[in-house]
Amino acid sequence: MGTYIIRRILQMILIMLLVTVIVFLMVRLLPGDPILMFLSSQDLEQITQEQIDHLKHELGLDRPMIIQYFEWLGQVSHGDLGRSLINRNKIIDDVKRRLPITFQLGALAFIISILIGIPVGVVAAVTRGSWLDNLLTSLGNLGICIPSFWLGILLIYMVSYKLDLLPMFGFVSFFKDPWGNIQHIILPVICLGLAPIATGIRLTRSSMLEVLRQDYIRTAWSKGLKQQSVIIGHALKNGLIPVITVKGMTLAAIVGGSVLIETVFSIPGMGRLAVEGLFAQDYSIVQACLLIGGTVTLGANLLVDLSYGWLDPRIRYR
Repeated sequence: MGTYIIRRILQMILIMLLVTVIVFLMVRLLPGDPILMFLSSQDLEQITQEQIDHLKHELGLDRPMIIQYFEWLGQVSHGDLGRSLINRNKIIDDVKRRLPITFQLGALAFIISILIGIPVGVVAAVTRGSWLDNLLTSLGNLGICIPSFWLGILLIYMVSYKLDLLPMFGFVSFFKDPWGNIQHIILPVICLGLAPIATGIRLTRSSMLEVLRQDYIRTAWSKGLKQQSVIIGHALKNGLIPVITVKGMTLAAIVGGSVLIETVFSIPGMGRLAVEGLFAQDYSIVQACLLIGGTVTLGANLLVDLSYGWLDPRIRYR
């Protein structure tokens, strides 16, 4: 196990290096000039080309791209994500302030997708062919088809504007106002969690149906075991292996989906920060957000692989 974890961590480091190269090149291939975004229209009329060149030199944008990359990589290796090109603030300060917000939304959506999606999928599999199975499967299909941003706009219009039950926009810290925090995150969490819930229902149902056809399950039935013992004690663990695999990718999808949801609900999280940096051509912010997202995705994949050994004792890590 220890050797496997070390090997995977080394692979993660190599992958992250490749990700940093791709991210660094992609953000600089975007059309536009961050200097022009930094200056107002009045400044553009008065500033000279020499002043623009001097500003680029101060921001380090006149250096060869390979040098810029290794300087940025050296900063990242020391925990320094650099400074914003626009407001010159330390990016790590913005990350510390915004990351807990995105983490709260993503964690709640992920937990809800497990607590609802897996049990409902098991119920659908056990009641295969019944009206309940058809209803749950149809709801799962519908949940996958609904775009999260469209659902967010619809919920804002119906629940917040028409019924005036929940706030439309913004975010309140749980430590400052617990009830206000709950009110503000209900709709975003629903939008983030709907697709993972629907995916969990469909995948759990199909996986459980496959497991329930196995010979050892028929043997358990023939022994006269209760349905609860057969489903939970024998079938569920093996049925969860493909579900856990997809849940790892679901976590990455939730991180990516936060970009849309935080923008729709005006939540000051990492997704909103990435959008703001993208529109402002702020290379440093976009690089930092994508780097953090890639790290979360690789970490989730590692946890998923390690969970296989608990679900299936036959799996050995080498």
